[in-house]
Amino acid sequence: MGARGCDSPGLPGEARFEPKSYGFRPGRGCADAIASLFTTLKGRSKRVWIVDADLSAAFDRIDHTRLLDALGSFPARGMIAGWLKAGVIEDGIFTPTEEGTPQGGVISPLMMNVALHGLEEAAGVRYQTSGRHAGDTRPGSPIVVRYADDLVVCAHSREQAEQAKARLAGWLAPRGLVFNEDKTKIVLVSANVGGGGWCSPSCGAVGEMEVGWPSGASLRGAASNRRALRPLTAVRGERSRKSHD
Repeated sequence: MGARGCDSPGLPGEARFEPKSYGFRPGRGCADAIASLFTTLKGRSKRVWIVDADLSAAFDRIDHTRLLDALGSFPARGMIAGWLKAGVIEDGIFTPTEEGTPQGGVISPLMMNVALHGLEEAAGVRYQTSGRHAGDTRPGSPIVVRYADDLVVCAHSREQAEQAKARLAGWLAPRGLVFNEDKTKIVLVSANVGGGGWCSPSCGAVGEMEVGWPSGASLRGAASNRRALRPLTAVRGERSRKSHD
């Protein structure tokens, strides 16, 4: 029944979910979230301040009333309400479920997407609505990349990053959600260039995968190695041609 609910055409959201929401959506996945982060942060990106955000027990704390309100007039809304309030029996003991949606339930990730719809706008993200750049993020706007309950805010300054975090905290609270302050941090993207030559910002963890790209020193070293190998490659090519003559 849960799987059928996920496929219901009347379920609000999928056609309207935000552009950079990648978790548990048709044709999207973790690799797309990583690619989006890479595109946002590569080169001389001006968005160099990162809010590496972790939500505390998100699936366990979603507010039922807010979630059901977001479902609007969806025909199976009553059935979903019944699932949310069904409770749990463990070792013969019944425990009511007053909040949250069960992790592992086939429809739970979709409910998470419904609950978090609007998060980009709440963080201050704005998109071009007309012209040849329609759909692009407006200059000066932060960018939020989300995979289920993992999210990254890419901001132009520390002040903008702090403002986005504060706005999100206020938006999440009535939905029963809070940041895990022990794991949520604001960092400068260039602060994590390791000795191995790879820039791996702490924000790189999206869906338990990491974003990384070569540092300038590594790229210069690779280019130098390619130049050094060109004569050897030319010799090998000449020998190969002679062996076929």
